[in-house]
Amino acid sequence: MMTKTRTSLVALAIALPLSLAACGSSSTDTASPAPAAGGNSSTSAPMTDTPAPSETSADAMNAVFGAGCALVPKDGKGSFNGMANEPVATAASANPLLSTLVTAVKAAGLVDTLNSAPEITVFAPTNDAFAKIPADTLKKVLADKPTLTKILTNHVIAGKLSPDMLAGTHKTLAGTEITVKGSGENFTVGKADAKVVCGNVPTANATVYIIDSVLMP
Repeated sequence: MMTKTRTSLVALAIALPLSLAACGSSSTDTASPAPAAGGNSSTSAPMTDTPAPSETSADAMNAVFGAGCALVPKDGKGSFNGMANEPVATAASANPLLSTLVTAVKAAGLVDTLNSAPEITVFAPTNDAFAKIPADTLKKVLADKPTLTKILTNHVIAGKLSPDMLAGTHKTLAGTEITVKGSGENFTVGKADAKVVCGNVPTANATVYIIDSVLMP
């Protein structure tokens, strides 16, 4: 009997450490999480507020551009915010850069035509652009309604053109064609290569590109 008892105690002494070792190994494996696919989960990159590419592109297409934009009033009806709420002829009348153009539009009887157009793009010559025309010639043009109408509608294209749509050849409301060259924030318009000095200006019914020369048909 003593021999059997001693044998059982020896067997138990051997089995107990093996059982504890097995339990320790199991708990260690369970406590160690598997790394996330593609890298260590403890070194995940922090969240950022960087806009998505589509948002950045949309902001760029909605922004005005050009050195001449600095001359636009900062507030009031002639500012960008003010013009955005008015149809194009009314918006231009509040902008001091475009007073000669407004005079010409009124002389041609085009105020209602431009204001009521659903969606158009207007190349708007500055006062300095009209000043390039000899005074006698400009006076005659302003007094000749058919010729003046032809010249002014040569500056208008159906549809609102964003900067990424601007380059190319477009048909005007005068029935003529004008070609726009360039990209980004640098564009020239027509045979005279009139420069866009302030572009992508929004009004209630038009997108306006202010230019430094008059576009003759």
